Amino acid sequence: MDSMPAFILKRPTSVAEAAALLAGDPQARLIAGGTDLIPNLRRGIERPPVLVDLGDVAGLDTISFTPDGTWIGAAVRLSRLAADASIGAAWPALAQAAGSVAGPGHRTVASVGGNLCLDTRCVFYNQSEWWRASNHYCLKRGGDTCHVAPQGARCHAAFSGDLAPALLVLDAEVELVSSRATRRIPLADLYRDDGAAHLTIARDEVLTRVWVPAAANGRASGYRKARARAAMDFPLAGVACSVAVGDDGSIRTLRVALTGTNSHPLVLAGTDALAGRIADDETLATLGKLVQKQVSPMRTTVTQSNYRRQVAAVLAQRLLQSLTQPADAPVA
Repeated sequence: MDSMPAFILKRPTSVAEAAALLAGDPQARLIAGGTDLIPNLRRGIERPPVLVDLGDVAGLDTISFTPDGTWIGAAVRLSRLAADASIGAAWPALAQAAGSVAGPGHRTVASVGGNLCLDTRCVFYNQSEWWRASNHYCLKRGGDTCHVAPQGARCHAAFSGDLAPALLVLDAEVELVSSRATRRIPLADLYRDDGAAHLTIARDEVLTRVWVPAAANGRASGYRKARARAAMDFPLAGVACSVAVGDDGSIRTLRVALTGTNSHPLVLAGTDALAGRIADDETLATLGKLVQKQVSPMRTTVTQSNYRRQVAAVLAQRLLQSLTQPADAPVA
């Protein structure tokens, strides 16, 4: 990696001030933990003239429990989220996802908001400046061709954040603050299926906190991921599930979301058809088919696309099986 490019560091003390700084300079970028942004700066992928550091903004690092749900600040560190006993008891998927991100050192500085707004990734994009220049850059930055799908007109870089699928199956919402207004939207609406511009957040908006409704508390949930190495790496595929099971062992409600396979975190469609069924071989086979039909991994990693497709399906099947079987039964 190259040395850091020159930039001006601004340190606002309020969300309003941070939003005003973003509005005043369209090229300014927010920075919290910086675990994703800093490597991109050193690779020459990003060259913002101004960085707006959220470290001095009070209140963004709080977790507030209420009877109706929980607010999780965007600056809450992933290590804290993974270790919080109340979070782990209510929403195991969220704690497991936070604990699976990168390595322990990264999690002590990486933030909730940063992971939700993680840049998309591709082996043709996340490279040094000289490497990208010698390959005529790519559609996402500096070029006019997506090397993953040269005949197409869109970028296929993959979204690889771990928190998004866990929060999606818990029906989470996010709060966005700008100098113009404050809005609250379903987390799913934060994303679009476009590797080059996967976030719907406006340039002058700050993601301030995440809302997880208490209605999600009664569901069993979990998160599993596959990666090239057991630590550090981004997911080749990651799956979150939340499921409510009746006294007879049948599925009442099921939500499944995936990461690492598409340009946005994917909420699996068609799971309502599994309601009323037990998680037997037939049900798991149906779930596997749903996953394989809807994920669209491309040549964005060192691993073959079809392998990632199959891994995503198997992860979903094993996770659902583990969440619906009796506590004393062996886990696959």
